[in-house]
Amino acid sequence: MTTTPTTPAGPRTRAAADASAFRSPAFLLRTSWARTVVELTELSRSWDALVFNVFFPIIFLFIFGSVFDGDVAPGVSFTQYFTAGMAASGVLLVSFQSLAISIAVERDDGLLKRLEGTPMPPAAYFLGKVGLVVVTGVVQMAVLLTAAHLLFDVDLPAGPQQWWTLAWVTVLGAAAGTLLGIAYSSVPRTGRSANAVTAPVVLVLQFISGVFFVYSQLPGWMQDVAAVFPLKWMAEGFRAALLPESMAAAEPAGEWQLGLIALVLAGWTVLGLVLCRTTFRWRRRGDS
Repeated sequence: MTTTPTTPAGPRTRAAADASAFRSPAFLLRTSWARTVVELTELSRSWDALVFNVFFPIIFLFIFGSVFDGDVAPGVSFTQYFTAGMAASGVLLVSFQSLAISIAVERDDGLLKRLEGTPMPPAAYFLGKVGLVVVTGVVQMAVLLTAAHLLFDVDLPAGPQQWWTLAWVTVLGAAAGTLLGIAYSSVPRTGRSANAVTAPVVLVLQFISGVFFVYSQLPGWMQDVAAVFPLKWMAEGFRAALLPESMAAAEPAGEWQLGLIALVLAGWTVLGLVLCRTTFRWRRRGDS
């Protein structure tokens, strides 16, 4: 009986095995988790960004809640109404605005160019950003609702259905905001101009989407413009979770429109994904 000698693996075989390992789902999960840890660590070391991302809505809630102590409807305080708007605004801040600015800065600093040349799968970078948004969004929402309940006696969601509405609006809103923020990060020409290009967009959306004012009291043309963008629908979804059912009649449509909210936010998520795939750049303009 003869045996066939085993041929040692050559350089090409080992290279192919290494390349296969880099493309494996396990490697993607490990690198995505590592990127998430890096993102969270960098955020924790930047106290100004941490305060802005997590505590900005609470600061605004404290200011507006202290100034406006009346009711927008019988049994519904302005603070209760305003909390829903700030919850929506907070999701937009930690997803869209935060990523649009930070990714533009990372591109301008050359970090994205260096990451592009590593074995890290490109998807791991984006999943790391998603992990950052999920963690900061959950923390921000928990702190906001706790502060509103303890400081201003704002009612929490009344039952399981309202908690479920709060959860899926947060998830869909964060998904849309994350993908749109990644796509929008290609708009600023430099990292230095990212904040100036991004912040006014968010501020205008806040004013026309029922964050700072009662949405039904805004001019009709302003409501029509706001209805094009996701922040208006997030704010309405959070009102459905945090306000009594009787407040649905005060909406322009006379109801919460939860199905339409889900459809619009899902549509913006798909659009954000398409824009990410077609516009995202790893390198600065003019880099080879």
